[in-house]
Parts: sequence; C-alpha cells; structure tokens
Amino acid sequence: MSNSSRHQYENDAGSSARAPALNPIWTWLAGGAIALLIVAVATIFWPGIPMYDTVAQYGEVLSNQIDDWHPPVMVRLWQLLHTLAPGTAPMFVLQVALYAVGFGMLVAAFMRNERWGSAIASAFLALSPFLLGWQMVVLKDTQMLGAMIAAIALLAHYRLAARTVPPVAVAVAALLAAYATLVRANAVFATAPLVAFLLPRPRTLIGRGLLALTAIAALLLATPFIDHRIFGAAPSGVAKTQPLFDLAAIAVAMPGSPSPFTSAERAEIVRRHCVKAFFWDPLGEPTACGPVVERLQSEPERILYLDLARAVVSHPFAYAEHRLRHWNSTERWLVEPNLPEAEPPDEAENNDIGLLTPASPIMPEWQSVAAAEAGTPLGWPIVWTVIAALLIPAAWRRRDEAAGNLALALASSVLTLEASFLVVSIASDIRYHLWSITASGLALIILSDELRQKWRAWIGGALLVGIIVAGGLVTRYTLPVAPSDYQAMIHAPSG
Repeated sequence: MSNSSRHQYENDAGSSARAPALNPIWTWLAGGAIALLIVAVATIFWPGIPMYDTVAQYGEVLSNQIDDWHPPVMVRLWQLLHTLAPGTAPMFVLQVALYAVGFGMLVAAFMRNERWGSAIASAFLALSPFLLGWQMVVLKDTQMLGAMIAAIALLAHYRLAARTVPPVAVAVAALLAAYATLVRANAVFATAPLVAFLLPRPRTLIGRGLLALTAIAALLLATPFIDHRIFGAAPSGVAKTQPLFDLAAIAVAMPGSPSPFTSAERAEIVRRHCVKAFFWDPLGEPTACGPVVERLQSEPERILYLDLARAVVSHPFAYAEHRLRHWNSTERWLVEPNLPEAEPPDEAENNDIGLLTPASPIMPEWQSVAAAEAGTPLGWPIVWTVIAALLIPAAWRRRDEAAGNLALALASSVLTLEASFLVVSIASDIRYHLWSITASGLALIILSDELRQKWRAWIGGALLVGIIVAGGLVTRYTLPVAPSDYQAMIHAPSG
C-alpha cells in the first residue's frame, strides 16, 4: 500500500488507529434507537401488508401444494414459523427484525468510528418512507432486502472496527446470504458479486468478476434442483415466461420473418397490444393474449429457449431494441409519468384465507408519503445504478481498506443485478430494485468521507446524475400519463 493510501486508511472509517471519542454504550444506544424507530413504524403496519404474491404463497403454506412460481424456500420457512402464529405475522416479524437490526448495527458502526454524518445519513436511508413502506409488505423482495442488510451489517460491525470476523458471524452472514439468494429468482445476480468482492482472493478485478460469474452460473443451474428435490416444489412453467416475452417482441417487430408464433397468433398479439416494454403480463392474461400463447405455453422450456436463441441470432437488433426498451422501463428512466407498481400498497390483496389490511389509520398516510417519494428521482432505479457505477473507481482505489472493500462489494452487487435486467427480466415492478437502491445508498454513505479530498470528482459525478435526472423529468413532463392501474396497463394501446 502506498504512503498516501496508508495515510488515508488510517483516517478511514475502518481504522482503529485512534480511540473512539464515544463510550461504546452510546454507539449501541444510537443504533438501538434507529432499530426501535423501525419497529415503531412496523407496529402501524401490523401484521404486514399482503400483496398478490403473498396471498399465493400463504395459500401454499396452508395447502402444502407448492410450486416454483414463487420461491419454495420462503414457503417452507413460513410453514415452520406458521406453528407460532397464523397469517403474515411470523414472516413480517422476521423481515422487520432483520432490517431493523441490520440498520441499527450500521448506525452503531459509523458512530463508533466518529462518522456522525454517515450515521445520520444511514438512519435517514433506513427510515425512508419509500424503503420502509415497502419493507412493511410481506414479500420475497423484502425478505431478500432484510436478509442482505443484516448480513452486510454483521460483517461491517467487525470490519469497520479493523477486527477479524469470527467464524460464527461468518456462518450467520453466509446463511442470510444463502436465504437471500434462494428467496428471489434473480437474487443470485446480487448476492454472488457481493460475496465475491468481499472475499480476500482473488485480488484482481478480472479475477473477482470471473469468480462472481462462475458462482452465478453454478447457482442458476443448482436452483431448480434445490427447489424441486430439496424443497419439494412442483414445476410451474415460470421459466417459460422469459422466452415467450422476448419471442413475442421479436415476432411483432419482424412481421415477415419466421417465428414460433403462427401468422394468426402474431396478428392477434398485435391487435390486442400484448407486447409491452413494461411487462410480459398481457401475454399470460386470459382477457388479453393468454389464449393466443397457450399453444406455445405447452412447449418444453428447452424448445422455447432454442427458438429464442435462433430468433436472437436472426434478428439481433430487434432483440436488442426490445431488451433496451424493457430495461429503460424497469429502470424508470425515460418513461411516461405515473407508471404503476412503484409505490408500496396500502391495502391487502383480496383473498379468502384471512389475510387482512392493517387496521391503523396512520398506515395509508405513511404510504401516501412513500408514493410521493417513489415519484421523485429517489425512487428511480436508474439514478442509483448510475451512482453505483460512479462509485466503483473510488471503491477500487480503496479496496484494501475495510470501508472501500465494503463499498466495492455493494456497488458491484448493484451493477450486476441491474445489468441482469438487460437479459433476464419480464416486468418493471419497483420492488425488484429495493436492494439496489439501498445498497447503492450505503456505498455512497461509506465513501462520502473522502468528499473534501476528491470534491472535483464528486461534483463531476453529481453533474452526470443531474443529466440523467433531467432526461427523466423531460419525458415525464412531455409523454402522456401512463394507465393508472394494472388492468389498465394490460389493455392499454401503448407499448
């Protein structure tokens, strides 16, 4: 390490070169206060808000008829906890506890290292009405966020204090990361690079990248075996949604080309406006194009993916345009105003299995504030993706420091996950990006201690983010307002 970087390390949040001014008990009191505030908010939402996915998974908990459309690991864990209490309560307690403990530990770690600004910023991040409003919804996405926040906080507790992480803490963090990986279909794109960049070896950027990619490939291959053989889930055909989404888009873009869809099917897809950058759902909706794609739905997954590979080779530009349009939609960048599926819900999905809307009158008010925040650039995934990309050079430069290494792992996790939506994604729900928004914010907070020394680079980065935001604001002020709800989006004539 050079003298300059060594000097910087000694002044970094991860250094133990100087004794902390605060008594350790005060740092834990500060972290505990944030955790208690999160728990206090959770009492307003008790016992959690159930969405459509929640209702479907709880139905599997009760019936023990499990398939792989939703993560089987969450259903099996829910069945274990269901003996303690019915409904969403046990899973709600789990995800809130992980989120609260994780952020509490992070605040305490910053306080211990005399980084008051970082402690305050991380507290504001934890209490964001948007993030916390979503964390009150019992979902695989929020289970993933809670597990990953707790895992990274556990490691940060030791590493930012320049202490060796004990084996028990490593084991707990690994268990949390494993659960996060299995609880969302695309979580591996976030967890594998996070772990790869936290490990001490390999030391090169290429080496770590290859390790992450290898782990992603291995886990993608292993997940069906885990879901079907270990958790006993039946195949649902969920993997067919991706090739059908892409094949339909290519078929519509290239009307005269060979396609797995017949001419009549292709014409019906066009007539019903079933190819949309926003999501695949019109292709599966019975009132839209569900009957049109029913024939291809019966094909084996292997055949559909072979058809897609041939279509991509034959029409790479049509495929690329479709994927870029979808990526722009899911990143919420150059889009029309008021796209749905951004704000957290304030009522339960209709169901007949006893899952109810939280009774507190304060809950809808909180979610209204969350919805307002979701409509600002703070709720656009593209903003946090760009921030993560801008942080990589600073994080890599400080990779031998505890803080720099943590920031590098977080930013790499964000970029890999967001890049995966270019290829593997069929919907634009904002909840798919909760980890990216949170992790990018944490990486920014961790590296903010060098603002004074590197202020020119920070100003340059802020200008780039400003340009990205300006582009998004222009489209939101010039394009027509998006349909107001899910069913309206299904049948809207827009793409």
